[in-house]
Amino acid sequence: MGSSSPVPMIHPQDRLALFIDGANLYQSARALGFDIDYKRLLKAFSTECRFLRAYYYTALLDEQEYSPMRPLVDWLDYNGYTMVTKPLKEFRSSAGGRKFKGNMDVEIAVDVMEVAPHVDYIVLISGDGDFRRLVEAVQRRGIRVAVVSTIRTQPPMIADELRRQADFFIDLAELQSLIAREHSPRSHVMPQEEEDDEEYEDDYADDDEELEGNKR
Repeated sequence: MGSSSPVPMIHPQDRLALFIDGANLYQSARALGFDIDYKRLLKAFSTECRFLRAYYYTALLDEQEYSPMRPLVDWLDYNGYTMVTKPLKEFRSSAGGRKFKGNMDVEIAVDVMEVAPHVDYIVLISGDGDFRRLVEAVQRRGIRVAVVSTIRTQPPMIADELRRQADFFIDLAELQSLIAREHSPRSHVMPQEEEDDEEYEDDYADDDEELEGNKR
């Protein structure tokens, strides 16, 4: 590992791209009891290499409705992240409430495969076992893959098959000193983020989960 980079076996000449499953990262950090400082996260992964790009993926409520994620998405878009978003799908539950589904797996897989010919190293921040085949496909191209998630929660946030497939596993808990907010949650690096952001992200779920909540 480089002296200041959290990425194992990274070299100054390595071209690196970072792919962030936004909901998965939020849920993992929350389970570990800290909040992400996105400026610090970008700085941590862009040192000691030829950093290409950081992609951040999340689903959003329709533009016609209030989306508590929008301030965060806009902030990231202006501060070094390439944002990939799509609308959440809404449906009615059997109890008559509103539920939402949003899965970014296809978008992540497509972008990883498109970027693969141009990089030496990929860092994937997600614990989703569905990415095992994607990681395997990228490795066949001679690209090293590090996966960031955590095994320090019960149950672990990373699927065992994904952890085994990756060249390197980085536990999110070990990155806390590098990427956590240094102050209280209300003194966020992005001051305009609204309190509802965390409530929304907490309720966010992938397609194999259901999301319940009161949305405006």
